[in-house]
Amino acid sequence: MTDTTVQLPQPSVRPAHADASAASARLDFEVVPLKGLPIVAVILTGLVVAIAANKLWPLVFLHVAFGAAWTIVDLFMGFVIGPMMGKLPPPARIQVATRLMPKMLLIMPTVVTVTLAAGWQLGTVMGTVDSSYYNHGWVVASYIVVGFMAVIALGLLSPANVAVLMELKKPKPNPQVIQSLMKRFIFAAGFTGTLQIAILVIMTRIRVG
Repeated sequence: MTDTTVQLPQPSVRPAHADASAASARLDFEVVPLKGLPIVAVILTGLVVAIAANKLWPLVFLHVAFGAAWTIVDLFMGFVIGPMMGKLPPPARIQVATRLMPKMLLIMPTVVTVTLAAGWQLGTVMGTVDSSYYNHGWVVASYIVVGFMAVIALGLLSPANVAVLMELKKPKPNPQVIQSLMKRFIFAAGFTGTLQIAILVIMTRIRVG
C-alpha cells in the first residue's frame, strides 16, 4: 500500500512589518498642505491691498465672499460632516481626517482673518462701527457672536485639528487621544454652525433696519 501525503493549502500570512508599512503608506499626509500656501499668501496680500486702498467695493467683496464661505463651511462641518464622522468606524474616520483636516488647517484661519479684517475696515468706511449708527445695538450683537465664532475657530478647532494630525503622524497613534480630539472637533463645529444661524438672523435684521 502506497502512502499518499495530501498537501493542504497554507494560508498566506503577511509579515507584521508589511501591515505596518501599508498603514504608514495610508497615513502618509502633509499636516500643512504646502501647495495651498501660495493661495493663502495671494488672498492675504489682496486683503492688505484692499485695506490700504480703503475702497468700498473690494472691502464689500472680501467681507461678503469670505463671510459666506465661513458660514457655508461651518454649517456643512457642523450639520453634515460632524454627524457623519461620529457614525463612521474608527478606520474610516481616520481616513476622512487625514484628507479633510490638513485642508481645514489652511481654510479656516484664512477665511476667519479675511472676514474679520475686511468687515471691520468696511464698518469704518460705512460708519457702522460708530455708536451713532441707528442699528448700533444689532451691530454690537454681531460683534459678540462673531467674536465667539472666531475664538472657537482659532482657539479650539484649529488646535484640535493640529493635535489630531500630529497624533496620526506618530508611529503608534493613540486611538483614545484621537477619539477624544475628534469629539472636541465635532462638538465645536456643531456649536459654531449654530452660531452661524444666529449671525444670519442678526445680519438680516440689520439689513432690513
